[in-house]
Amino acid sequence: MAGEETDATATAGEKEFKGDDGGGRDDRTPETATDAGQKVATDGREGQASESEETAKGADEDNGTADALLQPLKELSAGGKHQSKGDQKRGVLNEADDDDDDKEEEEDVDEPLPLRGLNEGDGTDQVEVLYADASSPPYTSATSFEELGLSVELLQGVYSMKFSKPSKVQAASLPLILAKDPRNLIAQAHNGSGKTACFVLGMLARIDPKRDLPQALCLVPTRELARQIRDVIMNLGKYTGCRVFLAVKQGDEERLQARLTAITDHIVVGTPGRVMDLLRHRVFNGRHVRILVLDEADEMIDTQGMGDQTLRIKKVLPPDVLTLLFSATYPDHVREFALRVVPHANQIVVKREQLSLEHVKQFYIDCASADGRFQVLSDIYGSLQIGQSIIFVERRRDASELARRMRADGHSVALLHGGDMTPEERDRVIDSFRAGTDRILISTAVLSRGVDVLATTVVINYDLPRDRTGHADAENYLHRVGRTGRFGRKGVAINFVYDARSAALLRQIEAHYGERCRIEPVSNVEQLESILEDKSNFSV
Repeated sequence: MAGEETDATATAGEKEFKGDDGGGRDDRTPETATDAGQKVATDGREGQASESEETAKGADEDNGTADALLQPLKELSAGGKHQSKGDQKRGVLNEADDDDDDKEEEEDVDEPLPLRGLNEGDGTDQVEVLYADASSPPYTSATSFEELGLSVELLQGVYSMKFSKPSKVQAASLPLILAKDPRNLIAQAHNGSGKTACFVLGMLARIDPKRDLPQALCLVPTRELARQIRDVIMNLGKYTGCRVFLAVKQGDEERLQARLTAITDHIVVGTPGRVMDLLRHRVFNGRHVRILVLDEADEMIDTQGMGDQTLRIKKVLPPDVLTLLFSATYPDHVREFALRVVPHANQIVVKREQLSLEHVKQFYIDCASADGRFQVLSDIYGSLQIGQSIIFVERRRDASELARRMRADGHSVALLHGGDMTPEERDRVIDSFRAGTDRILISTAVLSRGVDVLATTVVINYDLPRDRTGHADAENYLHRVGRTGRFGRKGVAINFVYDARSAALLRQIEAHYGERCRIEPVSNVEQLESILEDKSNFSV
């Protein structure tokens, strides 16, 4: 058998939570729901529909003493965090020949992490629900977690995470996902909108912890994102007895463990290449999988190699598997293909023109030359105490060289890329940055569209993002900058311009977004330092 066993199970919730994408922290509910040809207003100010009331009532009756159990949990959600019990066990996986997140179109350039959406801004953006079947019953959003019919154990997990009411995307999607006869779903969701909790609750609600076999599969592009989602499952499912298997590239220590013969955990989270390896060697049996989730679905479908693997995995699952696709944006050609891959799917849509970065102030400074960028960077960090920040560099070798020069100049920086870094190194870097031990992180595009670190206040584009044709990658820019100003917080983005090409890239980004993306000029380092010293640019 290929693959070697490590401590490959993780009992849900036996780990301190880190890295949810903000689910449930937004009290807003969807403003608009659209049938195939009909719109229904659901702006959260309206009372609950009778159907939802009946659902909540039925759930309480089924659970008997649910209200008594949940009352202290509601008090807990307002005042403290539940401490999990037991010793932590973490799922790690298995060796394979290729690492999905290291696939590149050109040498030394990391592919970006996929889109994770944007903040909901002032709440004026509209969520539309498009039904695959025009005869579907009228859409009703949820205004509480109780009315969704979740088990007492899942509600305990929800309240222990201090989630009080569903966010907008949760209110729109969870009634569809948790329906008695659910349809496939293609969902668009902003960063900080709680989309991870949507599909995690969907998976947890559809597994039977008494059956020791995989019943849910979540595919993601990178190990960092897989680990983040694993943590969310462990915390929301901490009272359910659910176990999670993390299917990502092994480190050296894991390869020395005993061989794994079969996965008996309830949920598998991993990258397509690793999951394919487990399927090939019959370590993972997909015959009992009831729900398949693709997070960052546009990247999973549209990326050469990864898309092929994803489709092959889907074919070995039961034909009636419930399939959920989540992403922040769906280019037209990807949406059309997704509808072929996931037929008869309901859709949740956020209009593209509503994507914005209202909580992030954006600036650019002319550094005069490529080497002048380092002097500007060194001046900024040499004179100011900046909160956590991410510096994006296009190529791995340039990122490594920048880290070397910054360290030689007396700055403490961390480095993350998808090149020759071992799995252990990558995990150590991102965990240290999350914990605040490292406050400056230099990264390639591998981090630009995925991992959430709430304390990030500044993003610097040392290199502006380009697509494979050499033109500005406007969506990648939006999601790089979206690493700050998250969940209602404020942040600052700084872009370095140093030649005609970088100036052209900046103009292309501004032209793409128009008034929704104002990038103001900064004349010198002193003015930039004044901006970074102004606390109003970072206060909530």
